[in-house]
Amino acid sequence: MRTPSRKAKPRNKLTALISATTRLWRKHHLTYDQARYVSKEVRKALSIERVKTRQRVVERLSREEEQRLIQHAYRDRSEHGLLIKTLFQTGARVSELANIRVEHFFFDELMILIDKGKGGKSRYVPVLPELAQELRTHLDQRSIGHLFETNRHLPYSPRRIQQIVKAAAEKAKIKKRVYPHLLRHSVATTLLERGMPIEQIQKFLGHSKLETTQVYAASTTEMIKESYRRALAEG
Repeated sequence: MRTPSRKAKPRNKLTALISATTRLWRKHHLTYDQARYVSKEVRKALSIERVKTRQRVVERLSREEEQRLIQHAYRDRSEHGLLIKTLFQTGARVSELANIRVEHFFFDELMILIDKGKGGKSRYVPVLPELAQELRTHLDQRSIGHLFETNRHLPYSPRRIQQIVKAAAEKAKIKKRVYPHLLRHSVATTLLERGMPIEQIQKFLGHSKLETTQVYAASTTEMIKESYRRALAEG
């Protein structure tokens, strides 16, 4: 027979406590706000302080790593290189990129519509003229379907895009764990470092709350270097 785990007793105690608390709250028909207030007052009465979470550090690729990743993807297959470049420069989530259709690409305006992104919200993101021209060449005469499709004219799945990014990173010999959302972090940090207002970055990324975007403003290395240089030079 297996020896009962020492962790089992504390867990059972917590389970019993949760059940008792649930019955008590149901008895008094507490709303969410009331339950939250009760929890706060109980913590205060027991002198239980909330644990302070450590400030989150956003992972990113360096400029040199970004270039290596895209270059190796182009060498492997030009469409994969273009896909990764588009993913990076648009800051799109992997599911958003997979859903971009040809009709969402406005060449003359140099804009791409991210239709029904996270939370069902849509937004326009700008593209550089060079990328727009590459995408136009990639599409050739195609005017319908998804921006990136397989040989069977099916859209790339988010899982397939993840595999493409991972394979390109391995060939580029990038030691970090590279995944589509890391490119989103990288472009957001680059834009912030180069002076783009954080409110504009919020709209670019499609964040509903500014607080979500502010994680990128946690004093990036380049921003510290620039502030340091200006402070000493002006002194």
